[in-house]
Amino acid sequence: MHSREEQLQAFRRLLDIMDDLREKCPWDHKQTFDSLRQNTIEETYELASAISKQDMTEISKELGDVLLHVVFYAKIGSETGDFDIADVCNRLCDKLIFRHPHVYGTEAAQNAEEVSKLWEQVKLKEKGGNKTVLSGIPDSLPSLVKAYRIQDKVANVGFDWEKREDVWAKVKEEIAEFEQDPSEAELGDILFALINAARLYKLRPDNALEQTNIKFIRRFNYVETKAKEQGRELKDMTLAEMDALWNEAKALERLTPDNKK
Repeated sequence: MHSREEQLQAFRRLLDIMDDLREKCPWDHKQTFDSLRQNTIEETYELASAISKQDMTEISKELGDVLLHVVFYAKIGSETGDFDIADVCNRLCDKLIFRHPHVYGTEAAQNAEEVSKLWEQVKLKEKGGNKTVLSGIPDSLPSLVKAYRIQDKVANVGFDWEKREDVWAKVKEEIAEFEQDPSEAELGDILFALINAARLYKLRPDNALEQTNIKFIRRFNYVETKAKEQGRELKDMTLAEMDALWNEAKALERLTPDNKK
């Protein structure tokens, strides 16, 4: 690992390169906050994908892409005179210190749960911070993540199940209502209840669903590959034939533990 001085030198090098690109590269020179916004979102998703795969080399690369965007925005802000990278860092440091009174102040927090509850109290007191418990949740968050954050935030102020097992009655109730009325509204209630159950059992529903997505893609790719090896098209196969190949894929995964993820 690099020393702190080497880390700072690397960051200074990045700032210098950003200055050069903004001045000398026509593409970099014409970028604005708005033109970079979508790219930033895509880079964040690419980082999330690398994290899901636990690919450390790829995580490092994608972190660099995200960091580039942070530095890029700060450079544009410095040109308009609104802020620069020092303002970004200092405001972040000030916020971290303010939001960690159990580290930099006199508050006490013995575990992560107590810290989370303390954060909600601090955010409501923070100058320019959240005016209500749920006001800090971005509208543009993916629905699955937003539901988790909503439930997490209200739980931190005491709006939660007394025992986590109690959530299953709610899940079953919502499923029964969906059976009677298979509508988007009722489906949304089921998903919200399941996400609540995941939170109570300390599981990330977005991570869980992504792992299932990856698993399904891997198994279906196996089915498709095997069908082609047999000189057949999937559309010409029966469901039973495809199921047989699907079960082969599952059996192979049991023999190769690394594929269970």
